[in-house]
Amino acid sequence: MKYGLVMEGGAMRGLFTAGVTDVLMENGIKFDCGVGVSAGACFGCNYKSEQNGRVIRYNLRFCRDKRYCSIQSLIKTGDMFGAEFCYHTIPDKLDLFDYKTYAANPMEFFCVCTDILTGRPVYKKLKTADRCDLEWMRASASMPFVSRIVERDGRKLLDGGISDSIPLRFMEKNGCPRNVVILTQPRDYIKKAGKSLPLMKLFYKKYPSLIKCYVERPKMYNEQLQYVRSSEKDGRAFVIAPPAPLPIGHVEHDPDKLLEVYRIGRKTALKRLDDLTDFMNR
Repeated sequence: MKYGLVMEGGAMRGLFTAGVTDVLMENGIKFDCGVGVSAGACFGCNYKSEQNGRVIRYNLRFCRDKRYCSIQSLIKTGDMFGAEFCYHTIPDKLDLFDYKTYAANPMEFFCVCTDILTGRPVYKKLKTADRCDLEWMRASASMPFVSRIVERDGRKLLDGGISDSIPLRFMEKNGCPRNVVILTQPRDYIKKAGKSLPLMKLFYKKYPSLIKCYVERPKMYNEQLQYVRSSEKDGRAFVIAPPAPLPIGHVEHDPDKLLEVYRIGRKTALKRLDDLTDFMNR
């Protein structure tokens, strides 16, 4: 039996996921495969590198650093979350990412991006977390309006959450019939149409398939949530979700709020730990 780990995105709501995954790592829970969307990929890759505590550590350290996330970075570089600083300076110089352990760990790890020419999700296997892999990870987390389009392997890419927010079906098709799914919204959350569609049509008028995907995202997301619930009911999925809406936005510079969301993740995971252990041992 192969077990997978599915991690939703949500920008800084991903600190909830980090709290959950740190508890899982501390308790020796292993997965055969993992897939992350946006922040789920950027933070979740630390599961494969076995770096418990790294996500909350560097977020607390750099949350007020303009190179990490700021309007100044958006104006200067085209990315609110600074590409070079976040994906290369931090892991290579300031809070070292364990590339060796990541590459040696047999756990497969994927990120999800959206191909803006087709409006379809792209699933990229990240074998070594080298510079190329990290650019795919950046693409997965490149939110519309505040990020440059990332070009890799002949594709133009943006945030994976636009086309596949909760890739449970992908993980099942990848050979993992039983999966742990970490959500960053409460179980009863219902996504509604956003108010940014006119802006989307203006910004990305050259990419009609992306706009169509964006329009259909609420329907897609709510259907995926329903599939997650039914999979949980059937015993094929184990779901860990916030008990209430998380007190944080997409961008957050207050370390106390980051730590609060991380602790909610830890507390939620600890409450479910015995049941999760039973699920993993069936």
